[in-house]
Amino acid sequence: MTTGIRPDGAHDHAERVAEHRSLPSWTRRLADDPDALCLVADSLQHVYDCLLDPHWRRITAMTTADSASRARHVLRDGMEGVLARVNPRRVRWNPPVPEVLMASGTDGDLHLEGRGLLLVPSVFGVDAPVIDPDAEPQPFLTYPVGAAHGPSGALFPGAVLSPHSPAARSLASLLGPTRAAVLTAVANHPGCSTKELAAAVGIAPASASEHATTLRAAGLLHTVRHGTAAAHSTTDAAQILLQASGA
Repeated sequence: MTTGIRPDGAHDHAERVAEHRSLPSWTRRLADDPDALCLVADSLQHVYDCLLDPHWRRITAMTTADSASRARHVLRDGMEGVLARVNPRRVRWNPPVPEVLMASGTDGDLHLEGRGLLLVPSVFGVDAPVIDPDAEPQPFLTYPVGAAHGPSGALFPGAVLSPHSPAARSLASLLGPTRAAVLTAVANHPGCSTKELAAAVGIAPASASEHATTLRAAGLLHTVRHGTAAAHSTTDAAQILLQASGA
């Protein structure tokens, strides 16, 4: 099997990781043993196929909603305001340098030197940030996706409704035209705020909030909250329901 991974690249990456944490002894073989490198690559692919791929649509919805919410915060509060809130326990903005508390308990300053910083929302390892100051074209910093802080953001919320189940048919008959329009609008504009949702459907923000609350309670929406702002996205159950109805 051809993995497209070069042993020298694996060696360089392992060296960078080893600067921040200890690595098991078998990793030393990867630079000189293509078969071992292929085995690692195949194992990672198997992990993705079994554990991540079935939930990738929901992961994408959660990160899309979070990114949309952060983008609005950039416009309102600037990058300094966003950095102050992405991970208050671990990331601190000390102009002009972000300060990061690593999982090891050590503090580190991230000197960007004009390169910018790529913020990457993550649903995994949400407590400790992952940071690569040497990444190209710019350094990146992971932070916990907003939904990960609340029960509405659970990655595994339970069984997904079958489009042929009585429960799915009952939900479709109970939605009504306005609530169906709200659900469709969120599906078409993942990460939309309550105000944006109201404008898309043509209803008052209070009414949009009420419908979103009902749909969330039914397991059809999840909401990322940052202070008073909210970003709505559909769940897997909602996507199946919309597809089954032809919406």
